[in-house]
Amino acid sequence: MAELPLAGRRALVTGAASGIGRAIARALARDGAAVAVTDLDGRAAQATAAEIGLPAIGLGLDVTDAAATACVLEEAAARLGGLEIVCANAGVSSMRPVVDLTEAEWDHNLAVNAKGVFLTDQAAVRRWLADGTQGVIVNTASLAGKIGVPLLAHYSASKFAVVGFTQALAREVAPRGIRVNCVCPGFVRTAMQDRELVWEAELRGMTVDEVRAEYVSLTPLGRLEEPEDVADAVAFLASDRARFITGEALNVTGGVRMD
Repeated sequence: MAELPLAGRRALVTGAASGIGRAIARALARDGAAVAVTDLDGRAAQATAAEIGLPAIGLGLDVTDAAATACVLEEAAARLGGLEIVCANAGVSSMRPVVDLTEAEWDHNLAVNAKGVFLTDQAAVRRWLADGTQGVIVNTASLAGKIGVPLLAHYSASKFAVVGFTQALAREVAPRGIRVNCVCPGFVRTAMQDRELVWEAELRGMTVDEVRAEYVSLTPLGRLEEPEDVADAVAFLASDRARFITGEALNVTGGVRMD
């Protein structure tokens, strides 16, 4: 029987108790990796890890806290016996016209979505540069990191930052054999999307069903995206099958974005 593509690898995923992050953790484990499931909700992270089964572990993590991020990454590496894959996935959203957007909303989106990726990646790269590991990072950006989206200006700003940071970091660490990519999901069926459907419907004077139908109509493949669609792309980028890919912002949108 062929060896699993991530057999023997150790991975950490942030924001992994639910949604896209949970699907990523499950996909990496399916492909043979031992996974540290991390999330702001530590109990939920432990529940997801228990669902995956040993050797998965669950840890609480606030990705906006630099010291905590570094400590959790080191704890995960110690408990798993190493760390070769890091997926900075934790994210938040809210929806509001720019003229009504609060400073607190702006700061929160940038803190989690952009700063959180920076701190997670930085902790991983520091470890790998010190010990010589040729690790792999996959960050979660968004379709909104390629196209400015009305009512999501602050979210778009944070995800554009992820794309730019991914490209810059990839160039810095490529000489050391470390690969850095990001994925840009589209309209993904998650609890976050469920909240956004309600917000957008209210802000645009539409029904939730009308907004959902619009999402589908904008997607050439003709359906909403599932978390597993993103997770399988992440698992590919984390594997040696993507050994010569770095600095990419891979569209996983069903055709909404094609460049």
